[in-house]
Amino acid sequence: MSDLSELYQEVIMDHNRRPRNFKPLVGASCSLEGFNPLCGDRIILDLKLEGDTIADIGFQGSGCAISKASASLMTDSIKGKNVEAADEMFEAFRDMLTKGDAAHVDADKLGDLEVLAGVAQFPTRIKCAILAWHTLHAALHGRREAISAE
Repeated sequence: MSDLSELYQEVIMDHNRRPRNFKPLVGASCSLEGFNPLCGDRIILDLKLEGDTIADIGFQGSGCAISKASASLMTDSIKGKNVEAADEMFEAFRDMLTKGDAAHVDADKLGDLEVLAGVAQFPTRIKCAILAWHTLHAALHGRREAISAE
């Protein structure tokens, strides 16, 4: 395994063991549940919006290491961003995972999220990594019923 792959793996395991923003959010503007029936991942995402800015974000739930690490990295990366920037990050993250080649990694938009690029090599794990993102996207656009990553 290359040194870079080992580093990426360590970052993912760190976010799984000690997820950032793993908390219920009191006074949330919106909350939405996401579920991945294939893997059993379940997330409840809470957002506190101030105008169009994501002032705070928290998540709870259970799931595999990739799902939890992805949610942790996502919450860290979008806190303080506006809805438009969050949408752009969602699209860049989705493209990175679904188009599966280095040409589709927008490092400027993704930053630390690039550590999850290797998930694209494992098609059955893409839904694990993108569950939190689909839940975020749905919540930011007014959806109030639980979403499924099917």
